[in-house]
Amino acid sequence: MDKELMKQVAGQEAVKYIKDGMTVGLGTGSTVKYLLDALGKRVAKEGLRIIGVPTSNRSAKRARDLGIDVKSIDDVDHIDLTVDGADQIDENFQGIKGGGVAHLREKIVAINSKKNIWIVDKTKMAKNLESFPLPLEVTPYGSTHLFKRLDDMGYQPQFRTNAKGGHVLTHADNYIIDLKMHSIEHPHELEQILNNLTGIVEHGLFLDMVNTVIVGDENGSKTYQAR
Repeated sequence: MDKELMKQVAGQEAVKYIKDGMTVGLGTGSTVKYLLDALGKRVAKEGLRIIGVPTSNRSAKRARDLGIDVKSIDDVDHIDLTVDGADQIDENFQGIKGGGVAHLREKIVAINSKKNIWIVDKTKMAKNLESFPLPLEVTPYGSTHLFKRLDDMGYQPQFRTNAKGGHVLTHADNYIIDLKMHSIEHPHELEQILNNLTGIVEHGLFLDMVNTVIVGDENGSKTYQAR
């Protein structure tokens, strides 16, 4: 089974957790695309009624195109369940997100959800958080000084740029700095350090947040209860 099929299997499995009448956080990314496609089919065929709270403009557009009712997080009083992808998950079910430049919105939706499900293909699972750069959303003002501080701390920062060499911008017109660290063996310690650095709007460490992880592999999907 190739990687895309593994993503599809995970996305389709997650749809089973979504029930009529729910308010559902809709994540961002290539695996979530398969979730939205499967969810759209249920809306069309079963008359499933849900409210979707998207974490990005891309997910909002896709959901609307599929006939899913979409609202902003500020227009709902609760979120029953959020389903999102992840860029890497360690053996303790701690995660890195932000490869799609949406981790600020993703975290706001996640922390306001009663339950969180992550859907990934098996290549996203690892012993430690390593190999995938850790994204930071940072304010443009003072970003070069913050970059130097991160570099002096040995975090190997790099501004994320587009094809034209300009800064990649987030939904809030902030910059992204990726930390290209070899391994994050103590994510909670790093979280505290990053939380105390002025200029970082939000980092891509998602710790102690997920309840269920659905992993697509060659044999279908495997479901793990994280907490």
